[in-house]
Amino acid sequence: MRSKLFVPGSRPELFAKAAASEADGICLDLEDAVVEARKAEARAAVRAFLQQGGSAGGKTWIVRVNGLETPHFALDVAAVARPGLHVINLPKPETPDAVRAAAEALARAERDNGVEAPIALLLNIETPKALRNAAALAAAHPRVVGLQLGLGDLFEPLGIDRRESAAVQQALFALRMAAGEAGVYAYDSAFANVRDAQGFREEAALSRRMGFLGKSCIHPSQVALANEAFRPTDAEIAHALEVVVAADAATAGGVGAYMVGGRMIDAPFEARARAIVASARRLGLVS
Repeated sequence: MRSKLFVPGSRPELFAKAAASEADGICLDLEDAVVEARKAEARAAVRAFLQQGGSAGGKTWIVRVNGLETPHFALDVAAVARPGLHVINLPKPETPDAVRAAAEALARAERDNGVEAPIALLLNIETPKALRNAAALAAAHPRVVGLQLGLGDLFEPLGIDRRESAAVQQALFALRMAAGEAGVYAYDSAFANVRDAQGFREEAALSRRMGFLGKSCIHPSQVALANEAFRPTDAEIAHALEVVVAADAATAGGVGAYMVGGRMIDAPFEARARAIVASARRLGLVS
């Protein structure tokens, strides 16, 4: 999921357009993109779209529900936990108990709605406490598949400039380490300045170098930028293919470490090379 496009739940006329876009994932948003007076309307629109099979077509379908502390959470989960939904995006969890409570609510909704394939949880890390506890949050329940950084919510209340590169790097690194500890993926934040394509590219490139899976998009124009940033380069693919061939030969020969293109290769480098090749195959870049 190189790109994840947010679509307001209150704009059902945009759902089909998003589905036809090049985004790998679509997140129908019931939280920040929907004003309080339209929460019920948005919830009903998303439920109807999912019930009508709108989530078919090979993309990853996500719904960002309202937070556990709101009166909307239980209603949101009960409405949108439907066949075809892949992920619930949970905003602002701060404790493992909160994650477990969300997972239990999701399980009840799945039973009530006849969902057979379990729906995963993607946790938004948006507060200092959540960032400090991120590994524990990710490990709180098997449904958790990833952590998503929310830099706007994290930085703005603290007066941290959203474009302060040192702060962005530290937040990215902390989240990536937490996700690595828990064995889940790390997903990058949204970039609010839609007109600043270069800023988006730079931040996406940084997060990819830090091992993030992809980046959130708040406008369709950002999707191509994210897809480009998180695509393995031709040079990376070529090197990874060489490593895989050499690794297979080394295994057959009982060799633990070996050289490829002047670089020493052992198990961690082999694992990364195989991941790059797998990604390239999913994208149709190699056979």
